[in-house]
Amino acid sequence: MGFPKVVVVTGASAGVGRSTARLFAKKGADVALIARGIDGLEAAKREIEAFGRRALVLPIDISDAEAVENAATSTEQELGPIDVWVNVAMVSVFSPFTKMTAAEFKRVTDVTYLGYVYGTMSALRRMQSRNRGTIVQVGSALAYRSIPLQSAYCGAKHAIVGFTDSIRCELEHIKSRVRITAVHLPALNTPQFSWVKSRLPRKPQPVPPIFQPEVAAKAIVHAATHPRRELWVGASTVAAIQVQKFIPGLLDEYLGKTGYDSQQYDGPADPNRPNNLWKPLPGDSGAHGEFDHRAHNRSWQSTLNLNRRWIGWGVVVAGVAAALLAGPPAVTDEAVTKAA
Repeated sequence: MGFPKVVVVTGASAGVGRSTARLFAKKGADVALIARGIDGLEAAKREIEAFGRRALVLPIDISDAEAVENAATSTEQELGPIDVWVNVAMVSVFSPFTKMTAAEFKRVTDVTYLGYVYGTMSALRRMQSRNRGTIVQVGSALAYRSIPLQSAYCGAKHAIVGFTDSIRCELEHIKSRVRITAVHLPALNTPQFSWVKSRLPRKPQPVPPIFQPEVAAKAIVHAATHPRRELWVGASTVAAIQVQKFIPGLLDEYLGKTGYDSQQYDGPADPNRPNNLWKPLPGDSGAHGEFDHRAHNRSWQSTLNLNRRWIGWGVVVAGVAAALLAGPPAVTDEAVTKAA
């Protein structure tokens, strides 16, 4: 398939969405940028235009289905038919479940789950009529293995897997050429840990090992342009998903013991720090968070995964070359005698 010409990215003002929008533009796509924060969106637009591509800023809240539909209409009017829609946007609350409010839980669900539903609806309305296009659901290892202190976020990620599988079945039923894929990510160095609402006594952090958002962006762009049902990024993601299948009870015990400390670092947190749960924070936070000194620029698992076709061909070629270099099998006097 050719590289997409028009891409929509939600959550495009920062973090994974920002890195993903940038990489699509670098490779030649025009990008519609959806998020709430206008400062980050305008900065992302400048980055897209620096690659010589068009960018459309759409400052909306993706928990508003009508706003999402209007954004899709604006994208096709301004940039052209949507080839790829990437659902990334999220919010979270770091808190024991017993201290969460109903309003907080609903807000996380509205954005992190229903935002994906509304984005998928708007994308499918347009892609189905053309019988082409790709929707990328950006998930997480937490979509299969939940951790403590993020019950609303983990629940939303699990829900995304459930509704996406249902849509796949429906697309298969009608023999649609529209493709829906999921990319499940490890812990990433994004700004969300600086602005997430938190009741933790210490500063929140991603559970190590931590990777840079560009690692995620490469996988997302690859998934958008290659026929894969799901893509797991990072050995930690693979381990979490696979181990959950066999020893979930032991993982409950392990995470009950380690899951609190592993999500905190560096002394007491400010209980009054601003957060982005209800409205965006001002300023441009960029793609990276506070953990550059601890984040990995590459995942060897992901690199091998994205290049598995070429690696497979390399193994075949190497095998053939080795056989040719070895030459034909030696003919011994004993073999000649037996043949005679």
